This record gives sequence, C-alpha cells and structure tokens, in this order.
Amino acid sequence: MRVLIVCSGNRGEASPFVQEQMEQLRNEGCVVQLYLIIGKGWFGYLRNLKGLSREIGKFNPDLIHAHSGMSVLLASLQRRIPVVATFHGSDINIPKLRRFSKLAMMLSRSHIVVSTEMKRALKDERVHVIPCAVDTSVFYPTDFAAERKKLGWKDEDRYILFSSSFSNTVKNAPLAQEAITALNSRNIQLVELKGKTRREVAHLLNACDAALMTSFTEGSPQFIKEAMACATPVVSTRVGDVPELCENLTGHFLVEYTKDSVAQGIRRAMEFRDAEKQTKGPEVVRKFGLTPHQIARRIMDVYSEALKN
Repeated sequence: MRVLIVCSGNRGEASPFVQEQMEQLRNEGCVVQLYLIIGKGWFGYLRNLKGLSREIGKFNPDLIHAHSGMSVLLASLQRRIPVVATFHGSDINIPKLRRFSKLAMMLSRSHIVVSTEMKRALKDERVHVIPCAVDTSVFYPTDFAAERKKLGWKDEDRYILFSSSFSNTVKNAPLAQEAITALNSRNIQLVELKGKTRREVAHLLNACDAALMTSFTEGSPQFIKEAMACATPVVSTRVGDVPELCENLTGHFLVEYTKDSVAQGIRRAMEFRDAEKQTKGPEVVRKFGLTPHQIARRIMDVYSEALKN
C-alpha cells in the first residue's frame, strides 16, 4: 500500500508523532512518502495545492493520510485519491476551527480522532478513535537517581516537568507557575519542555519528580502517555483522554483549574516519588493498545476500509 502523508511543515519537519507513525507504518509494510505544507492560514495552505498535485503525480499513492483539519481540507480539494483524516485536538475542540474540520470531513473518505471526547464533540459514530502511539523503545522506566545525575540536578531539589513551552497559551503555564509558588518552597523548580529531542524528553521524564499538565484543551496528549510509559507520577487537568487513562490509577493525580488543587496534586506526586514507587503506567499503555505496532495495525485497518469504500 502506497500512502502519502500530508501535514504542516512550518517548523521544517513533521511533528514527532507523525514521524514516528510513518516509521511504524513502514515497518508494517507500507510505502510512505511525506508532503509538508508550508504556510499559515487558509490562503497559505491553498498555495500548496499545485505542489501537492505534483507530488501525487510523482508518487502515485493509493491514498492520502492528512493530519489536522486544514491539512485534510487541502488534501481533499483534489478528487483523484481518497483521503483518510486524523484530527488531533484543537481542530475539533476549538469551535472556530471545528467548522473547517467538518467541511474537511464531508470531502474526505475516513476519519480518525485521538480521543473519545473528540468523537463526542463531533457526534458521529462512524469516526474511529485511534490515539497516537507511544514509542516504547524510547519511553520506558530507567533509574531515577542516575538520570538526575546525568542532568546535573541537585539531590535536595524537586523538579516538576511542564508539558510544553511556557509561551504556549493553550498549555496554561500561568496556572502551573501559580501552583509552584503556592507550594512555598525554593527547592521546587518548574522545568520548561522546549526544544528537546524525543530521547531528551524521555530522560527528563525519568528524572523529574512529576509530569505536570494544566492545559485548557487537548486531544490525546503525548506528554501524558509518554510519562506513563516511563512510570513517572502524573498531575493533570481533565483534558482529552487523560481521565480515561489515569482515573483511579495509583500515582496519577487529576486536578481542577485552581492553584491549590494543582499544588495539592504536585505535593501528592512528590510524596509518591519519595516512597520510591513506580506507577503502573507502562502496563496501562500496553493495555490500551498504545504501542507503535498496535496503533499502526489499527490505522492500516482504516486504510483498507477507505479503499474498499
């Protein structure tokens, strides 16, 4: 099966989860090619239509798999090749973007969302729920003390790894910072996750006292699933599929949008780490079918369905 992957390339490359998914599809026998969209806004995307048409002519794919609402809409403007769409979060969760995604759904063949919350928002039972996989060859538990030593972190300090850049407004860094301040300790640091490779993220997750997410909205956040795969304590607001994965799971603390609730979650996570316990996160990742092989096989089933239709 020949698959052309279409996604935004404004950062010069596809996002890590798209790259990882492409690699696993190749491992499963697909011939995969990538087309990156360069440009922002509707007119920026439209300028890529000729380039996409040329790529289709050269590669001759059986189908196109487009990631995010605007990419799906662009890919669906050509009517030669069936399009499989994956929506990742904001393209469904934010109302002003959802209308473009719904138009894209009308034009594309099969549809994937990354959480049941997104499926409920669309009110469409035909949508497949397939989260992005966790690369368990990179994200797995390692020695806590050894990882901290590699990073040069102090034994007496506590390090809380934030889910993203502090400047990403959707991630709600001010609430995380207020919670750290509320803990009233100079020894607790909030670590910004920015400009790191996947392996660097894995080292940070294994070295930190807790992984913290305070986002306003998410689809199926990789940060949380990767923390779980590393058996790291998790503190998160109830976004995306986080409640499905973490509810009532020891070492995982779901919090409200208040500094006191988040601070209490961090405190409990640090106490859990102090007891030298590991979470059952790696088992849950396997149980929910989130390994690369499991996710790739489910995606290929959607491809087969799209081609039959």
